[in-house]
Amino acid sequence: MKKLLLAVGCVALLASCGNRAQNQALKAENDSLSVALAEKDAELEGILNAMNEVQEGFRQINEAENRVDLQSGQIEGTSDAQRIKEDILFISEKLKSNREQIAKLEQQLKNSRYSSSQLKKTVEGLKAELESRQQQIATLQSELAAKNIRIAELDDAVAGLSQSVKDLVAENQAKAATLASQDKALNTAWFVFGTKSELKDQKILTQKFLQKKQVLKDNDFNKDYFTQIDIRTDKEIKLYSKDAELLTTHPAGSYELVKDAKEQMVLKITNPSKFWSVSRYLVIQVK
Repeated sequence: MKKLLLAVGCVALLASCGNRAQNQALKAENDSLSVALAEKDAELEGILNAMNEVQEGFRQINEAENRVDLQSGQIEGTSDAQRIKEDILFISEKLKSNREQIAKLEQQLKNSRYSSSQLKKTVEGLKAELESRQQQIATLQSELAAKNIRIAELDDAVAGLSQSVKDLVAENQAKAATLASQDKALNTAWFVFGTKSELKDQKILTQKFLQKKQVLKDNDFNKDYFTQIDIRTDKEIKLYSKDAELLTTHPAGSYELVKDAKEQMVLKITNPSKFWSVSRYLVIQVK
């Protein structure tokens, strides 16, 4: 009887320890989730606060634009011109501030764990409004010029905006050209076919007495004798001969030599990436 009571006590003790450990694990998991949720909320709050700052900036720009009414009435005296100058410069500074804030917002969303298509859509809308507002500076400059009012700082702002656009266009064009050049280089190969004597004359093929053929062993082989191709599109090469042999190494199963209607050989590259993986130079000997 004592043994039975002891066994029951041990079971109860083990169950109690098990429950305590489980409760501690659940508490730790709950604490971890609470911290993660708090961090996510803080992150979202930061994004929303930044959006509110941008929208407040646009509201202040609207107020300044309403004060700069060049279409109604006449501008009389230096005081009116000075007021207009101050308001337009204020608009310019606010646009600059909003541009920086929107760039910061984009980076926040990019690095954020809080993914929301609606937030991204809102930022895109803010960017579009910013572009529209920037164009208004140029319009204001034209209207001021019509009223014989020059604001040097506004000229600088417009010139800076135009230069920024030109720089951005030039940068994008340079990047596009670089990518195009890199893409072309990555997908460029060269081929040549000719008789044994023709290939020897161009130092593409060398073969000494009682030795095997050697291809492209001399660094001074005639590279101009080769034809440049794009491996993505050029997958068939007509050889205009009834007999052909590939001298460079290309994996088996990546090509086939077939005859056309005139019984002349045609090289068909069935797997370009595999075919050109060993060498970007293709040498074919024909008879």
